[in-house]
Amino acid sequence: MIINHNISALNTYRQMGVNQNEATGSMEKLSSGLRINKASDDAAGLSISEKMRGQIRGLDQASRNAQDGVSLIQTAEGALSETQNILQRMRELSVQGSNDTNTADDRNQIQKEINELGKEIDRIAKDSEFNTQNLLDGSFKGSFQIGANEGQKIDLSIGAMSSSALGLNSGVELQTVTGAGTDLLNGTYTVDGTDLKDSAGNKVGTVSADTVTLADTSNIQFDKTSGLASGDTIKISDNGDTATLSKAEVAGQSNSVLGAGSYDVKDNGSGSNLDVFKGDTKVGTVAGTTFTATDGTSLELGTTYGMNAPVDGDSFSINGIDVSNGEMAEGSITAIDKALKFVSEERSKLGASQNRLEHTINNLNTSSENITAAESRIRDVDMAKEMMTMTKENIKAQAAQAMLAQANQAPQQVLQLLR
Repeated sequence: MIINHNISALNTYRQMGVNQNEATGSMEKLSSGLRINKASDDAAGLSISEKMRGQIRGLDQASRNAQDGVSLIQTAEGALSETQNILQRMRELSVQGSNDTNTADDRNQIQKEINELGKEIDRIAKDSEFNTQNLLDGSFKGSFQIGANEGQKIDLSIGAMSSSALGLNSGVELQTVTGAGTDLLNGTYTVDGTDLKDSAGNKVGTVSADTVTLADTSNIQFDKTSGLASGDTIKISDNGDTATLSKAEVAGQSNSVLGAGSYDVKDNGSGSNLDVFKGDTKVGTVAGTTFTATDGTSLELGTTYGMNAPVDGDSFSINGIDVSNGEMAEGSITAIDKALKFVSEERSKLGASQNRLEHTINNLNTSSENITAAESRIRDVDMAKEMMTMTKENIKAQAAQAMLAQANQAPQQVLQLLR
């Protein structure tokens, strides 16, 4: 028998410490509700869990981003809804103005309302904003981050919706160049002196005579104009393959004999002049750059519109809303129909984008829920199971304490030898 080292007591004491540590760990897990409270609890599980947490929080923020995108689209689409209502009223007035029961004074009053409605379209295009960003002036080109990771975006651009962009201001589309092959995004660009600028005012090319040279050194050549002038606009469409030039507004055009609408030039076989048709109706002839209407009045196309002499097969469109006489009012109907179609297409595009974002939100929320469930299985504690573990460790600790008391009594048996 020995008394300097009580091996049984030491063993029991060590085991009791182990039991107490296990019970403490169980209490920590039960009090926090987490199976992993520190890296030592499960190093690999902690790494996986933190990666999942980053994904979950990213998905939740992406869902909020997509909802903000829906709100932006709803703001733009709501403004366009009112623009379309205005266009419907303008069309109604144009139909009214095309009726010859109206006097010149009647048509003048109709024109006044049309002019004010055009100003309201411009105001809507200028003042429609979301978070201080203008939506309808053609400058909005943005991306919505709709995923938790890099590159998971949806792009959205909104075209210009001013009266000028809708073809409601006086002006003439001179020529369409196909196969332009530009690197410009679809949109409207403005000639500013010798510069070509986008809707945000950024220089994208230079202008010389009838040629636009772009930043990538490609060019667009308009060979049936009297030269590009400041204020002219170029509309790029068909993924950069089509460029349409519109001359700047011409003062006094509302008094011209050519009203708003589309015109075709055809050879009549006379050899001296060409016929000009509006749809199936002949409205006059053109010799050189002089247009003579069927009523005998004439218009110098070169002076008014900057046009060179048209040839057989040419076509041109005159923009603007003018009800000063029945013929012009009738052409205005066509111009407004084009504007309505343009606005409808833009609204349809926005509606499709909104539907896509709403599906995106549903998907993001479902993904976040499922990944949260997976992360919970790694990180969260099973409360019932852990309570069983704590109970077991407490009983073991109590048993160890009792055995420690017994072990401490063993050395006292030596005293019996002294009797």
